[in-house]
Amino acid sequence: MVGHGEGQREARRQARPTALRRREGRAATRGAALSLLVASALLAGCGSGQTPWRRGETANACPRPAANTDGEFNAQEQGLRALRRAGFRGDFFAQLELGLRYSGARATDKNIEDAIESATWTAMALGNDQGYAPINRVERQGVFGRLKSLSRYDDCRAWERKVAYDRLETLLSRMTRDEQEQVRDRIIYVLSTQGAEGFRTLARLHDGLYGPFGEPQDNAEGKSASGRKDGVGRDARWAAARPASVSLFQRNDVDAYLFNYLATQTGDVGAYVLLKDFERSSPTRARQGSLVEAKARRWIPPYEFYPNEAPASGVPFSDESRPQGDAFEIALSRIHELPFVHVGRALRFLGVVSTAPEFRDQLAGRDVQTLEALLGHPMDGDLSALEKVRAVQLAAVNGSSEAQLVLAVMYSEGIGVPVDYARAFHWYSVADRQGNAEAKFAMSTFFALGVAGVADQNKAQSVAYRLDSALAGFGPSAHRLRAVLAQVSRAERRPS
Repeated sequence: MVGHGEGQREARRQARPTALRRREGRAATRGAALSLLVASALLAGCGSGQTPWRRGETANACPRPAANTDGEFNAQEQGLRALRRAGFRGDFFAQLELGLRYSGARATDKNIEDAIESATWTAMALGNDQGYAPINRVERQGVFGRLKSLSRYDDCRAWERKVAYDRLETLLSRMTRDEQEQVRDRIIYVLSTQGAEGFRTLARLHDGLYGPFGEPQDNAEGKSASGRKDGVGRDARWAAARPASVSLFQRNDVDAYLFNYLATQTGDVGAYVLLKDFERSSPTRARQGSLVEAKARRWIPPYEFYPNEAPASGVPFSDESRPQGDAFEIALSRIHELPFVHVGRALRFLGVVSTAPEFRDQLAGRDVQTLEALLGHPMDGDLSALEKVRAVQLAAVNGSSEAQLVLAVMYSEGIGVPVDYARAFHWYSVADRQGNAEAKFAMSTFFALGVAGVADQNKAQSVAYRLDSALAGFGPSAHRLRAVLAQVSRAERRPS
């Protein structure tokens, strides 16, 4: 019965005109091809830089962290602080969002537009391995035979990095050399606050064996930024280079070695392994060890803390770096050993108070809030241990020789900040150049002893500093000078 019905249908089909049968066959073929194409496109996810369905800059963007985008001032400032906290801690999407906010691309962000800040956070995102480390290494056949990542998350991050490279190139190409230097210094400072991971990122940024922002050499976005050939066969093409972005960090073995070495100084075991791999990667690298070690002992970040500039928007660039590790916590807990009068004098220098308080209870709540506003901290009126340190640092970077000397002592003794002879020497040097007699005496001690490679032992230079200190009126040095002169005098009177 079934066979008879099938035979009747086939007979009716054969009875149709030949042209009609051909049209039906072509339609079926087109339908199958379209279905296959649509299915492939759906598998492609949210974009990998190769999908033909892209529409506009945000079509393939990854989800952003929840943050207030309201144009109202207080909400805007709170949203920026939340993003900066996450950005300082290495959150890829917070860094992307900060780069976008400070670019002023949205109407609600026009008042905070700042090219240097936008470039800083965009570059931070490009150097962040959260943006390019693959989540799923499995690959599948994509549209038109191209190999594409299976992960939608990988796809959208690739698109985000492409957009970030474009934005950074536009920003940097419009900057002066000095402005580009500010971008580079801010990136180095932020990464230096992230411990071993931050130093490893800095090493990759300077290492020619990686892509422009430390990504793997075969990373598509990095290759495109370098203007390298992408694809094979007839699909091969040369991408338009982004020279300003690529040259932000100059590649050289010494700096790459330096930052790998600094990573090991944090005590991180993984950093030590990577340093040994770095030394073995080239015959010439291992021979630079002594040079790099000496340079590392003198190295200090470009800033004491994030620049507390007051942009036209009135929304300060809050410094959201926080102490990391036991050494920082222990040093911060010792800040009570610093007589409060030194904090008070720093506040007086900054114009926060007219008379330097000698004790904490002599400082009014509104004065604390003024300091917090200068630092870009929440204005809760509670003077924290970190804010005491920041008060001295802020006065020092703004030219107070007294605060510079106090900060140098803090680094020498590990009070408020971890012991760091390189920074101590730096601040003694700065205070010395301003004629501070105590700083001159301290410098004489550095050269008399030779301190951890920061200053080589130099007796002649030590004597010269002690003489300068005595002539400037510093008591202990003057007393020591009198004793030396007395000995010389006795020697001259001694009979031959």
